[in-house]
Amino acid sequence: MVSEESQLLVATAHEAIYNRFVPGQKRLILFHVSLMGLLSTFVEASFVPSIPQIAKDLNLTHAVVSLAFSLTIFANAIGGLVWTAYASFYGRRSIYLWGIPFLCIGSCGVALSTSLQGLLFWRFMQTFGCAGAFSLGIGVIGDIYKLEERGTATGIFIAVTLLGNAIAPFLGGAATQFWSWRNFHYCIGTWGLLEMLIVYLLLPETSHPGILGIDKLTRRRWIHITWVNPLSSLWLLLSPNLCAVMFAAALVFISNYVLLVPMAYTIGIQYGIKDETIIGACFFPSGLGSFTGALVAGRLSDIVVRRWQEKRRGMWCPEDRLRATWIGGLFMVPLSIWASGLITTYIGGPIGLALHILCIYANGVGTDLVLSPINFYIADMVHSRSAEATAAYKASKSLILSIASALIIPSIERIGVAWTDILAAVLAVIGQGIIFLTIRYGDRMRASVDIGFSTMEHN
Repeated sequence: MVSEESQLLVATAHEAIYNRFVPGQKRLILFHVSLMGLLSTFVEASFVPSIPQIAKDLNLTHAVVSLAFSLTIFANAIGGLVWTAYASFYGRRSIYLWGIPFLCIGSCGVALSTSLQGLLFWRFMQTFGCAGAFSLGIGVIGDIYKLEERGTATGIFIAVTLLGNAIAPFLGGAATQFWSWRNFHYCIGTWGLLEMLIVYLLLPETSHPGILGIDKLTRRRWIHITWVNPLSSLWLLLSPNLCAVMFAAALVFISNYVLLVPMAYTIGIQYGIKDETIIGACFFPSGLGSFTGALVAGRLSDIVVRRWQEKRRGMWCPEDRLRATWIGGLFMVPLSIWASGLITTYIGGPIGLALHILCIYANGVGTDLVLSPINFYIADMVHSRSAEATAAYKASKSLILSIASALIIPSIERIGVAWTDILAAVLAVIGQGIIFLTIRYGDRMRASVDIGFSTMEHN
């Protein structure tokens, strides 16, 4: 009887944690963190269409200016680690407020750049300032939504975040063509200031009571500054599960970069498109596909988790989330990138362009049918440190992608578009194979290295 009462008390306390906010407040919090995620994606995705004009204004080559894009990926990795490490001590809300000023100052610096060195420095600061938005958003959602609701809510967050991939390149290209890429970055800085005001006035702290480092201090100064090792979350990658899905996600997502990064040099040259606005508009199908894929993946993964729990009579296995990746990883991603390479090389005219755009959309859907369940899986597996685990995963994946993105254009120049795309398709299939092995042997992998995995009772 005592055991039953103890279990009831634990269940009641567990429910109370997620009942701190009423459904309306949860939706409002989800809206705010989604806007921050959208801003961070906007900063990253709006830069590519303006590369030719920036190169012209600064008297640089396109390849040299494209280094700023690789630097963006690196800044995302470093910034995500720093902000989530400090969020575990000071809280999510405080870190949002600390990061945005870096974004605003960096945006103004990019707008004022007159040299490559200045452009790279300020671009790094701009991206660094908003780099924690995705990982912090995942953490906030994990704070306020229960396991069975988390996939759908996270899917909405990721969908809104990735909407930036649809609209940012078009707006960035249009601003470059008809206005000024410098003024566009001033606008991004202004948007950041508005977001900081919204966070300050409307976003509450969502971290569970008593888990923040600052809450555990017995003596605290009015302004308490402490050192937190930003690399501490990387030890979570000692888990074979986290390391495997990180590597798999990078291999799958390379296909998206192969399609988008050299856009001006693939379909731009093949179909005679020189207008930055039109090139920017060609990014829209990818963002729309990502938006669609994230929404579908969120709902689908929740359904898969519930059905497999029923099959096991209530037993929960975190790898069940990954079962929602099959359609995207085994079919949509490799087939879309493979077809894109052949179409771009051998089919010209409006028909070729239309088919290429369709491949870009299918790739966007497919990549998020893989990446979104992986994000949910990480948040479920180490729920108490979901933001840090997501940052470690994202940083390591970004490191791989930053190297890969720098090799895309040289690869196209050396072996051609078709073979580069076929190579990306093979890597995507290998990535899905790694996910299959994680599903099959996930329990043994978790048992081999315990990093403090969450249980059903603490999720």
